[in-house]
Amino acid sequence: MERKKVALVTGASSGIGEATVILLANNGYKVYGAARRVEKMRHLKLAGIEILAMDISDDETMVQGVNEIIKREENIDILVNNAGFGSFGAVEDVAMKDARYQMEVNLIGLARLCQLILPHMRRQHSGKIINITSIGGKMATPMGGWYHASKFAVEGLSDSLRMEVKQFGIDVIVIEPGGVKTEWAGIAANHAGSVSGDTVYKAMADKAKEIDAAQDKFSEPVEIARTIQKAIEAKKPKARYSAGSMAGVILFLKKWLSDAAFDKFMMQRFK
Repeated sequence: MERKKVALVTGASSGIGEATVILLANNGYKVYGAARRVEKMRHLKLAGIEILAMDISDDETMVQGVNEIIKREENIDILVNNAGFGSFGAVEDVAMKDARYQMEVNLIGLARLCQLILPHMRRQHSGKIINITSIGGKMATPMGGWYHASKFAVEGLSDSLRMEVKQFGIDVIVIEPGGVKTEWAGIAANHAGSVSGDTVYKAMADKAKEIDAAQDKFSEPVEIARTIQKAIEAKKPKARYSAGSMAGVILFLKKWLSDAAFDKFMMQRFK
């Protein structure tokens, strides 16, 4: 009997992470879902998914989580680095401690988990690392400076890592979601309001909330989960996959418009 491939998915308590662990489990993978909010993953455990308490900003919990999987399974075949959040607010207004935490979770924690898992993937000479960025790793909006900085950084980190580990039979793949119906947008919009809602950037912060209110037009998280599965199962995966509401359109415009024209296009949403 063929061994089930073992997948670790971070940020599994909701949204894209939750949809991904369910989809992979339903398709024959041995899945470990990791998140800070273990109480929000009890339904996953009932569905046969293993759950781990893991805080991407806490090195000890990451080490413990990886060690636990290796102890039980001996291998980790797939890492889906999905955990992250958006600390929105005008660059002038965001406190440096909040900016550092944004980078710690979205970039440093992701990189550290790669470090912890790579020795095991190298040993078995195979593995797939899926880094969830965003179309916001290729373009930027007002109020999202630190979030975009973190996602642009993950794009660059992934490119370097992909070239480094290809020799060991390991693929590094970036997934760039567009608009998705998750908690993310509401949290980001509320943070923009709390940080910049009473400053000279109030009008932009208010517009961020209006954009969040249009979530009914966004894609379901399972659409991104299916793209992740497609990337995992591809024999020769692409370096990048995009999916979700407006992803293709935004990335096309960013590629072909001048910076001035793209800025004008984006600012129309904030008038």
